[in-house]
Amino acid sequence: MTDRHHLLVYGGTFAAVGDRGDISGVRGAGSPDGLFVRDARHLSRWQLTVDGAVPEVLAPVADGDTTRCVLVPRGGRTEPPSCTLFREQAVGDGSFVELLRVVSNRPVPLTVRLALTVDADFTDQFELRSDHRTYAKTGAVRRRQVLDHGVEFTYRRGEWRSVTTVTADPAPDGVEETGTGARRLVWTVELAPHGSAELTLRVMARPHGEKRALRVPSSPAASTEHLLAREGEFVEGVAFPTGWPELAAACARGLADLAVLQVPATGPDGEELRVPAAGAPWFLTLLGRDALLTSLFALPYRPRLAAATLPALAATQATETGPESVAQPGKIVHEVRHGELAHFGQVPYGRYYGSVDATPLFLVLLGAYVERTGDAALARRLEPHARAAVGWMLDHGGLTSRGYLVYRADRGGLANQNWKDSPGAICSADGTRPSGPVMAAGAQGYAYDALRRTAWVARAVWEDETYAALLEQAAADLRDRFQRDFWMPEHSFPALALDGQGCQVDALASDAGHLLWSGLLDKEYGELVGRRLLQPDFFSGWGVRTLAAGQPAYHPLSYHRGSVWPHDNALITLGLARYGLHDEARTVAHGLVDAATATGHRLPEVLAGYGRDTHAEPVPYPHACVRESRSAAAPLALLTAVGGA
Repeated sequence: MTDRHHLLVYGGTFAAVGDRGDISGVRGAGSPDGLFVRDARHLSRWQLTVDGAVPEVLAPVADGDTTRCVLVPRGGRTEPPSCTLFREQAVGDGSFVELLRVVSNRPVPLTVRLALTVDADFTDQFELRSDHRTYAKTGAVRRRQVLDHGVEFTYRRGEWRSVTTVTADPAPDGVEETGTGARRLVWTVELAPHGSAELTLRVMARPHGEKRALRVPSSPAASTEHLLAREGEFVEGVAFPTGWPELAAACARGLADLAVLQVPATGPDGEELRVPAAGAPWFLTLLGRDALLTSLFALPYRPRLAAATLPALAATQATETGPESVAQPGKIVHEVRHGELAHFGQVPYGRYYGSVDATPLFLVLLGAYVERTGDAALARRLEPHARAAVGWMLDHGGLTSRGYLVYRADRGGLANQNWKDSPGAICSADGTRPSGPVMAAGAQGYAYDALRRTAWVARAVWEDETYAALLEQAAADLRDRFQRDFWMPEHSFPALALDGQGCQVDALASDAGHLLWSGLLDKEYGELVGRRLLQPDFFSGWGVRTLAAGQPAYHPLSYHRGSVWPHDNALITLGLARYGLHDEARTVAHGLVDAATATGHRLPEVLAGYGRDTHAEPVPYPHACVRESRSAAAPLALLTAVGGA
């Protein structure tokens, strides 16, 4: 978010408001403000005026589970404000609530005219991204209806219907047209000498297809109470390290964020589930890779996340080929969207399968979950899905024909389909992009781990010794091929990828640390890689950079070519510990925890790659998700890797 936007999140709902609690709806650089539910903006204006003027800010909105600010009418030193306004706001499931309290500062009766301009443009989130794309919406109709206690906005396009209802207590004295489609709710408030009055404003968003019976919280305090109870229940029972209070605080903050970053999903039998969303503001939805890694990090502490994520992804597993969605039988979904553009096929992300690594990670999580919990019933239930996922890796994924998992750029979707999925993220040291199909290093590690873990499940639960032996042999062959084809002797380091001709893409990248986590490298190679990742060109002091500095492709403010990602570093730390590099693991963990401590114990999605030696505070990445599930779970992975050291 930009500096002037403050984020409130609850499940699949989030609100972004400015310093005075307003929503402007102005499109521009950065992230938009508004109330968003299921990929659509259900409030695009929410602007307060006092006696016809925008009030001044005494105390701006501060970030938290509830936003609070203090405003006064515009004035000067010689004429103190006639009144003070206290705004408090919170979100619920598909809802937004505000308590506005007006306090008179005068010893005589005072009349104050309050007005709130409201609108709902129902814009799809993809329309608000700064990629300059436009989308035709033939036949779309917006309507406004005045209610006894407010106004209702309705949007229709064919079978698509969305509604936003705004009500107030007490009811407004009038609802005015503005000439822009917005409506202005007005009150004339009579205040006794030094008296006060309160308005409660409630917003209910009903996106298309919403069938649940939802309620707007009675007040921001009620919403916050419910939210804190959910966060507390999620944190309760986890043994935090007593000797490292900063890590304990980061784990607690991360668990509290995970408690609210849960979105509805359904399992194979239609059962209702709640799974980790990727992050707010842009990705408050199910992303396969993100939910799987989050669940893996949290597995020793909150196995319920894995118990929900696995069946939710099984339910969306592809069963046939779909060129536009990049679907192939057995493939695990990359992204699920519920918005208007996805519904009408104007973006491919309703169910989009542009990920080379979600499928092996599904198998990794299934094996790890069963090993951790002993829940053989889930392994039996998902056996057809797991076998289909293995089949995809061997067949469509490329393990049999190419020897590696392979992806090809998708013109309508993602050019890169590994975790570094931005354009140009997979490149040579000089920045050159590979041509043809790409075999990304990290995905091969996931495939190796997936084959081995599924072999264990096949033997221990499915009692299929023949299948288990087949998978173990496939894993061993993959390991031998990888160390032959990817290893760069001149760097003592693996290539970032192979291109379509099998040539090495020679950038020195953090993905090598994922190979330690997966166990793909033998001990000698693994130790060389682990120690190399702690050299100054890689390790910024806050974490390992996605690309080592000094290479022409490096940029500290690039999304994937020099920045520092907490979840990337969590995987690296787990990998370092796996290879016995405990000092190195502690170094990375301390850097990340220090970064979290400097940012209120919350790790963002990504940090800039600037070194700690040149700037004493972590430099934020300008477009990072403020709350991101993998980053929220990263401190738990650090706790697993290094304990309270």
